[in-house]
Amino acid sequence: MMENNNNLRQLDQEQIDKIIQTGTTTVGIIIKDGVVIGTESRATGGYFIASKQAQKLFEINKYTAATIAGGVADCQYVISQLRALSRLKEVEEGEVPDPKYVASTCRNILFSGRSFFLSMILVGGYSLSEKSGILYGIDLLGTLYKENEYLSFGSGSPFSLGVLEADWKPNLTKAKGIELIKTAITSSIERDTASGSELQICTIDKNGFTQVE
Repeated sequence: MMENNNNLRQLDQEQIDKIIQTGTTTVGIIIKDGVVIGTESRATGGYFIASKQAQKLFEINKYTAATIAGGVADCQYVISQLRALSRLKEVEEGEVPDPKYVASTCRNILFSGRSFFLSMILVGGYSLSEKSGILYGIDLLGTLYKENEYLSFGSGSPFSLGVLEADWKPNLTKAKGIELIKTAITSSIERDTASGSELQICTIDKNGFTQVE
């Protein structure tokens, strides 16, 4: 039994290592009045570029968005579930669910299918109860953690994190936050062959989700 448990833990670590290396760059940062979330649009299969217009940034509800890293089919399934469950919660209670609810729901989905869904999801938004931006990361084992500054997933994340560690500051304005996201993702595109094509960026504040053109 002990040997089987050790094999399971080894398999989990191998899958974690694989998913962390997934070809993409997704970034979220906390700004003064909310969050800015961004990614690029390249989808790869090994060294093959499968698509230059892959959707990786999703509006879950008016105050929450998510980005994906991992197996495309797995991630799309998780996102569709989050959207449906968020809408159901909104209909039942008459108000838009908090980003924390979306993140917790995502955690439950990934934990219940532990290591089955090859997905790492970044969830961010504006909390009406806390009146501030909020940012969560959920890995394929269902680990949920809250970030107070910034977060990045994917093979290009080390390059984006280098930019964020140098340039992120508390109480960034929306305009400066957007420029920082662009700089961070662009640095990953220049150094990571699996990241590229167009940028997908949004802001979320007390007025809700806004796509940045």
